This record gives sequence, C-alpha cells and structure tokens, in this order.
Amino acid sequence: MTRPRRTLAALALAAALAGCGSSPDELLETAAFEELQRNHAHARQLYEQVIREHPGTPQAKTAEEKLRALDAAPK
Repeated sequence: MTRPRRTLAALALAAALAGCGSSPDELLETAAFEELQRNHAHARQLYEQVIREHPGTPQAKTAEEKLRALDAAPK
C-alpha cells in the first residue's frame, strides 16, 4: 500500500472510531472507501445510514443507487 493510501486509511479509521462523519457527504465518502477495501458489509451499513438519516437528499439517492449496485454485484 502506498503512503497516501495508508494515510487515507488511517484517517478514515480514525474518523470512524471517533464517531465523526455523520454528514451525508462524509458517510458516502467513507462508504466508498469501504467498498475499495472490499468491506461491503460496512459500506452497506453506511449507505443505509445515509438513507435513514438524510432522506430525500441527493446523497440518499446516491446511497440507494450504491446499494442496488452492491446487490447486483457477483458474490
């Protein structure tokens, strides 16, 4: 893993552990990072959180699309 990726991973982990990242954009960013790490279960939780906490927003629509893509992905 390159240094920038390690730094990004460390920052994402620190934010998750600190309970940060409750804005819909931050949640989507963290979920996308989790997808890159192949942690689909956590990505799914974050997308569901966006939908639950920020209904009717463009971010909720994006989260719904991402959930559909996760459901359609080969397992």
